[in-house]
Amino acid sequence: MADIRFRDEQDRDRYAPHARAINEMVDELREQDGRGWMPYVAPWHGGVEARVLSVLRDPGPKTQDGVGSGFLCVENDDATAERQCTGFAEAGIEPGDTMPWNAYPWYINRAPNAEERRAGMTVLARLLGLLPRLEVVLLQGVDAQDCWRRLEKAHPQFIEQGGYEVVSTYHPGRQALWSPDPAVRAAREQQRLDSYQRVAKLLQR
Repeated sequence: MADIRFRDEQDRDRYAPHARAINEMVDELREQDGRGWMPYVAPWHGGVEARVLSVLRDPGPKTQDGVGSGFLCVENDDATAERQCTGFAEAGIEPGDTMPWNAYPWYINRAPNAEERRAGMTVLARLLGLLPRLEVVLLQGVDAQDCWRRLEKAHPQFIEQGGYEVVSTYHPGRQALWSPDPAVRAAREQQRLDSYQRVAKLLQR
């Protein structure tokens, strides 16, 4: 998103056919129940055509308007996005195959509490209804995994009917991957990259 032309393209196309339903939902959810702001999903990604739903914890600072791009996007100017972008590219996962999201989609820049996780789960269930081609759900980090477990408990038939392949891994942020033990750090990073490779293989079936 450092390229202003690329950033302007994302803004111009945020209601493109494949992105419209999702970003109109974002418009509706912004400030809902006083929760605050929520970033759009960049049309660089697959939107309703996505085959992979990638779920993290919450939108980072570089998703904010002014401070950052205003979008969820692996091209954002932060280390977490860069790790995903590089890992996806190495695995052969195209941006158009992915749909980025968060366990708590409003901007808080901290871990969501129990009430916020429930709210995020409700929105995630709604989002799944907008993704008819979805095959794989990539849960990156404990908050994303908790959100999915809540969804499975609240809507078991909905999840079963979707037939999704679920892949769980570490959050790509530095804090989640860090350990004082270099061997542990390396193992976590390798598990994350292996998970991306697994997603790619699932898409090749």
